[in-house]
Amino acid sequence: MKKKKILTLSDHPLSPSGVGTQTKYMIEALLKTGNYQVVCLGGAVKHHDYTPVNVSPYEGDWVIYPVDGYGTAEMIRSILQKEKPDVLWFMTDPRFYGWLWEIENEIRAQVPIVYYHVWDNFPAPRFNARFYDSTDEVVCISKVTHEIVKEVSPTVSSCYLPHAVDQKIFKKATGKELKQMVSETRDKITRGQQDKKVFFWNNRNARRKQSGTLIWWFKDFLDRVGHDSATLIMHTDPRDQHGQDLEAIIHELGLHHGQVKLSRDKVSPKALAHLYNLADCTINISDAEGFGLATLESLACETPIIVTMTGGLQEQVTDGENWFGYGIEPSSQSVIGSQQIPWIFEDRINGKEFVDTLEKFYNLSADERAELGKAGRAHVESNYSFEKYQTGWDELLTKVHETHGSWDTRKGYNSWRAEEL
Repeated sequence: MKKKKILTLSDHPLSPSGVGTQTKYMIEALLKTGNYQVVCLGGAVKHHDYTPVNVSPYEGDWVIYPVDGYGTAEMIRSILQKEKPDVLWFMTDPRFYGWLWEIENEIRAQVPIVYYHVWDNFPAPRFNARFYDSTDEVVCISKVTHEIVKEVSPTVSSCYLPHAVDQKIFKKATGKELKQMVSETRDKITRGQQDKKVFFWNNRNARRKQSGTLIWWFKDFLDRVGHDSATLIMHTDPRDQHGQDLEAIIHELGLHHGQVKLSRDKVSPKALAHLYNLADCTINISDAEGFGLATLESLACETPIIVTMTGGLQEQVTDGENWFGYGIEPSSQSVIGSQQIPWIFEDRINGKEFVDTLEKFYNLSADERAELGKAGRAHVESNYSFEKYQTGWDELLTKVHETHGSWDTRKGYNSWRAEEL
């Protein structure tokens, strides 16, 4: 049987970003079946060599072309003719792909387009209709996104397929050695104080992530419970050009005695799982968050979460009946936008309510925290299973190929339409 060839556009799939990681998971799932070949344009990172790379151990079934940005129209035209893919698949913010949709009449005449999409919030972005309408299948990362796509473009085929994490890596530390490693690291952070709570934050230091706000409010929390009672670990670049100077904020607030610790270095998934394991709780108070992969990783490690009730975070912290941490409802919304995006709502939580929530979590017993953690892991296994993610992509891309065909078998698409005037 001839293998189906998928052309993907996204962050470089071997990069540590959330987009790159999910792309890698999807590709590896397809290749595991033996029925696919994958050609990637690996973007959003700085390259020193633009030579195409054959990814081991897939013997030519997975090739990555390093690119700046996410590619160009000329590059797509060239690679379509050279590689003759059966499906074009891409993921990340639609703002980065206007150039791609501009040539959709050329692309879709030959192959179907599948877009893995997320949008943070209602009201529905009707300005995205031209993008959705120029796509054969819109695959939605969150339930909010799926409802938005159905409202904006009801005639376009869409489905819900959320992110997943590798639950063999992100799990509760078991075994004597792992438990000891986590315990020793925690002791260093807490300076041996067994009852000291450890809060974890794993995000890019960017404006919408509210990194500076978190530090300011964490001090308010420590002022209530005592500065020796809790530590905040922030796994991020404190001098990211898109964020705030976190070291300056820490210094200004006098939090350089172990109250806030910075984890600056990129680490392996296993090392990241250790950080979730030594923490009591993971925090995400972004004002807009399409999905929020870090909190899903945390839940998989049986570490509860405190999050803003926005975007995909809402479906992680609760299944509608049970809670796996605390969700804080926005106290206000700001309408922001740009020339490309006329409007999007940002969800802002109240500082006092956040501090109250930290204190509420702080006062939970060890058994109550453990119960939340176990329930969170079960929630991940039931609704964000790695196996479901892998099977879902295989089934979806098989359906797209059978329904739409490609090249000589392309069907169901016209680059023109007739309208009565």
